[in-house]
Formats: sequence, C-alpha cells, structure tokens
Amino acid sequence: MAPVRVRFQRAHGSPGRLFSAVFALSLAATACQIPMGGNSSGPSTATQAVSSALETTIPTLEPTPTQTLTPISGSATSFPNPLNYQWMEVVSGLKSPVGIANAGDGSGRLFIVQQAGSIRIVQDGNLLDTPFLDIADRVGSNGSERGLLGLAFHPKYKQNGYFYVNYTNKNGNTVIARFQVTGDPNVADPASEKKLLGVQQPFSNHNGGSVVFGPDGYLYLGLGDGGSGGDPFGNGQSLNTLLGKILRIDVDSGDPYAIPANNPFANGGGNPEIWAYGLRNPWRFSFDPANGDFYIGDVGQGDWEEIDYLPAGSPGGANFGWNAMEGTHPYSGSDSAAFVAPVIDYSHSGGNCSVTGGYIYRGAALPEWNGVYFYGDYCTGTIWGLLKTGSDWQSAKLFDPGMSISTFGVDENGEIYLAWYGGGIYRLEKR
Repeated sequence: MAPVRVRFQRAHGSPGRLFSAVFALSLAATACQIPMGGNSSGPSTATQAVSSALETTIPTLEPTPTQTLTPISGSATSFPNPLNYQWMEVVSGLKSPVGIANAGDGSGRLFIVQQAGSIRIVQDGNLLDTPFLDIADRVGSNGSERGLLGLAFHPKYKQNGYFYVNYTNKNGNTVIARFQVTGDPNVADPASEKKLLGVQQPFSNHNGGSVVFGPDGYLYLGLGDGGSGGDPFGNGQSLNTLLGKILRIDVDSGDPYAIPANNPFANGGGNPEIWAYGLRNPWRFSFDPANGDFYIGDVGQGDWEEIDYLPAGSPGGANFGWNAMEGTHPYSGSDSAAFVAPVIDYSHSGGNCSVTGGYIYRGAALPEWNGVYFYGDYCTGTIWGLLKTGSDWQSAKLFDPGMSISTFGVDENGEIYLAWYGGGIYRLEKR
C-alpha cells in the first residue's frame, strides 16, 4: 500500500520521535526515532526502486526571492568557553514538551507544545494554568513518535491571529491545520481548526513534525519517511509521495493553500508541494534570521545522525540522499553527485541515537555566541555547536546537561532554549 496525500479542500490558483519514556536507554531499546538496526516490523522490501528515483532530472530554478534580512555584525569566529555558561531552568511542570515557539507579537511569551495535544504559555517566567490550545480530543499520541508535534505562528499573527500545527490524528495520520486565537490573547479557539493537508502514515514512527515559516513567507513542513526501518517503501527517494520530504506551501493564497510557482515540481515531475527530499526523519529545522541559511537535523537509521544545510537563496529540489546514504555513509546504495551531503554527521558511539536539530544564536544577551548553531542528541543529552566561517565549518562539543533534549527554541529576542522531555524548559545563560 503506497502512502497517499489527502487535501482537505480543493486548492485554487496554483496546482496544488518521538519519545515513549523519559530515559534515553529504554527509549533506544524500543527504537524511538531510530529503529535500531532497521528491525522494526513492517514490509521487508521496497516497493519503489531507489535507482530509478536517482535518475530524475531536477529543473534549474532561480533562487526564491526573500524578504530583506539585516545581517548581524560581529559574528563569532570561534566558540566561547562553555565552562562559563549554563542551562538555567525557566519553568518546570510540563508534560512531554516537544516544541518551543514565540508568536513574534511583542508579548515576550513562549509557547510550549506538549505531545499529548496541548500548547502551554510561559509568560514572565510563569507557566499559565490555562492551555493556549487543547486539542487532545483529536490528537493520537499512543505511539512514541505520534502526537502534537509542531507549531508555527503566521508572520502577521499580530494582525490575523493565525497559527499552524502538525499533529497525528486518532488514526495515526498526519494533519497540518490552522487555528486562530480568541479575543483573549492567551486562549485559542479549538473550533477554529481549518485542515490544510493530510498525509497517510503507513507506520507509527518517523512522522517528522516541524512547521516553520521561511523568510520568503512560505510555510515549510517536515515529514519523515513513513516509518518502519530502512525506508521499506523507498519514500525518501520517491517524488510521488510527501513522505521523507520538506514541503513548501503558500498559506496566503488558494484554498486551503497554493503552490509557490518556483517549487521544483510545480509544473510536474513530482508532487508539487515538495521542496526538498531524501530525508529520513527531519526532527527540527530552522532558518538563520540574519541571512536565511537553512539547517536541518535528520535522524539516522542505525549508525549516523546528520545536520544538513542549504545556504540562503538555494533553489528547491535538494536531495539529501536517504535511503541510499545514511549521513555520508552508504546505506542501500552509493554516493552520488546528485546528493547534498550533510555538513556534519556523528556516530552512535557512546550512546548517541537521535539528533535534535536546533537554532542559530542571534540574541543580544550573549553576543559572543552570535552565529553558532546549537544542536543535540536526545539519548545522551550532548549539545554541540556548528560555526560557519567563510567556506569552513567548525564543530565542537559544548555541553553535557544530562537531559533528554526533545527540542530547541528561541524567544523574540533570539535567546536560545531547550526542552527536557521530562518536563522542563532551560535557557542558556552566563554563570
């Protein structure tokens, strides 16, 4: 059975990991985001050949016009001494937090996504009692990687009150939906749901979940390869499914959305929503607010985790190689010039098992970290930094907070946070 796409309404205009336990060791044994050794139940042979997908010709595109971004001067050229910094608890008492977002509305609030189906608000350092949104009645979170997985606020949220979520429904299928805030800025209306896109999921894992607005104003969506182990359907390399992809849609045109005219397959050759492919389970991606560079954390199969990167202005159609490659290492095929290699991959030695993609630091409180990309591993809690200086990359192990890191996030001022899946939110600060 091939996974299918379902639009909830007819489009007009352009054609249209999680965690079953708090502790990493038990999670790795039950194959949270990574089916260890690819031994999860499910079909054992692919229904689509990787080799045929690799022969697809990607059209040459002009880079997408982006909004004006103000470069931030004084970017770091080396990593500060991490011993001078610590992750300080901001709030506790949460239940399985998997997302951190801000509304960009000047309120200073943080919005915390809880996997079971609710969004909580942290305001002035306090966790508000009333959820911002509670849709547990329609969210299916009975699998370790299912649930309410992503949140993004519309760039004009202050004017229209729209925000977008990614969740798995009671049948285990992915739903992308829009909601709207009520007259109370701390309470959204669960009945305001407008479903934009549905994707059938063949297995319970590898649902992705990221929902991010790019500097071009389009909504980017991350979907995993559909699960099991080893990508048995060949979804990562198939252009006829939305699984194993990053999608890009225009939520300000069409009904329920339109396809940006310069999406790589807007005129055929693949599903028009596809912007990039060859991904296994993209767990958190983000744009650098200073220049629009794009960073993706993609969860590996059994041996390697990776961080993928596209510079600002890159055209769509990037192929990151899964399942022919796992990181920079052959998996079911061999390397190809058609693949965009990760800027870094790291092995599962020492207990690593599942990358959590993060953010570039662009805050004001710690200018010495300006330009450093933070990412971590869920199972060990290790936090690394990446720093691009010219055409070179520096990498360093920075912190070992000993927490199961489910996500990173930033506030309106660019300060960086992480979520401990056990229930706390932490901010990077000077000692």
